[in-house]
Amino acid sequence: MREQNQLNGWSSDENDWDEKLYPVWKRGDSRWKNSWKGGRVQAVLTSDSPALVGSTITFVVNLVFPRCQKEDADGNIVYERNCRNDTVPSPELYVHNWTEDGDWGNSTSRDHRDVFPDGKPFPRPPGWKKWNFVYIFHTLGQYFQKLGRCSARVSVNTANVTLGPQLMEVTVYRRQKRAYVPIARVKDIYVVTDQIPLFVTMSQKNDRNSSDETFLKDIPIIFNVLIHDPSHFLNQSAIYYKWNFGDNTGLLVSNKSTLNHTYVLNGTFSLNLTVQAVVPGPSTYLKSYYSNSPVRAADTALELRDVLDENCQINRYGYFKATITIVEGILEVNIIQVRDVLVPAPQPGDSLMDLVVTCQGATPTEVCTVISEPTCWIAQNTVCDPVDVDLGDVCFLTVRRAFGGSGTYCVNLTLGDGASLALTSTLVSVPGRDPASLLRVACGALVSAGCLTMSVTVIALLVYGKHKEYKPIENRTGIMVKGKKNLSVFFNHAKAMSFPGNQEKNPLLKDHPGIL
Repeated sequence: MREQNQLNGWSSDENDWDEKLYPVWKRGDSRWKNSWKGGRVQAVLTSDSPALVGSTITFVVNLVFPRCQKEDADGNIVYERNCRNDTVPSPELYVHNWTEDGDWGNSTSRDHRDVFPDGKPFPRPPGWKKWNFVYIFHTLGQYFQKLGRCSARVSVNTANVTLGPQLMEVTVYRRQKRAYVPIARVKDIYVVTDQIPLFVTMSQKNDRNSSDETFLKDIPIIFNVLIHDPSHFLNQSAIYYKWNFGDNTGLLVSNKSTLNHTYVLNGTFSLNLTVQAVVPGPSTYLKSYYSNSPVRAADTALELRDVLDENCQINRYGYFKATITIVEGILEVNIIQVRDVLVPAPQPGDSLMDLVVTCQGATPTEVCTVISEPTCWIAQNTVCDPVDVDLGDVCFLTVRRAFGGSGTYCVNLTLGDGASLALTSTLVSVPGRDPASLLRVACGALVSAGCLTMSVTVIALLVYGKHKEYKPIENRTGIMVKGKKNLSVFFNHAKAMSFPGNQEKNPLLKDHPGIL
């Protein structure tokens, strides 16, 4: 345990306290209710804890006034305009008008009220008369006094602070004509440690949920080490990062806070990181001591104590440990072809396009598309469908989508499973459609009698298709998954791509009446 020494600029709480000028009220004293006009003032105390021993920790107190009250530019407390407290706006302008409070701070000589509780005079920097609150910070049997407005900040060097959790308490007084009135009291725990405070973020492309510590095989994981050092105590230190990924790849030492690592096997692995900081500087406050620290990385022989060398350097260490799971996932997805769907009898409205997609890795269980305008900013249509068939060893599928007329569209397509999401994008140009064009082309290729026969046949099939579901031939290679309206997912082998005109091997949407 470190020896507790005097905090720089702080005073012992054994000093005398002028209770007539600064009364002390216990918690629950009825006088608290009348200490402020219009309600109770709340004090909010925060700090940038935890702090590495030797660094500086900062405490900030903010006063929260009752509803409709605020501090103006002169330090007075006023009612906000057009703000209703309860149901009726306050007819008064000021809550506390200290500017008109007699000769406060106007005397050329020291006023008996211009002092802190221990009798020390107020400092008088420019603008000090607008500071109408007295803040008393108390910790480790010592106190620090400060004038302020509705907020106050204090920084403490932790070189002589006892390790572990400590209590900071702050009492706030407002000035009054003949004395000061306590208006708020707040306390908070802060921590001083001999270990470098740090945390590690882990992210990975295609990983569906980075917070569950489950990642994908064969894709690099990005490890980013963030050291909590708000006072920049370690800025001049040499920092080393020692990694053991638990997959028998050995130890890796780096001076970079960001590192990529790829796991090539499935399973559960124990990740251990040790961070070493070599802190330069004088050794007046650096004393060797042992610490009851958590278990460190199993592969390191570093001791958890200060290590001083002849150049007055000290080593500090920080540790991180995690258990991560590696699974199969969708590694990559590509749209290799976009093609227009030619139907025997064009219908007004949406245009159908096929997106031919390949992927690597695990078999997807769902497919989603977001169709947007060409800049990809404004989404027009989002559709997701399950992929509930076995693709076998080859991930090859055709996604059919309906587009709202001719033009250029941005298409974002994702394939997903329980652990991964793979994304790709493309621009799709949908051509204009002439409802009679296909029929004219067909008639031009046939004799007039044949054309008439074909027209009758098409009409008959349209009517028949409204009453009976299409049944493709038994030996077809395409497999269809029925989805939401205007959406169907097709799974095809490579042979089907070579013969796009074979409609029996590439059946159309069942939920579009009249389309075969």
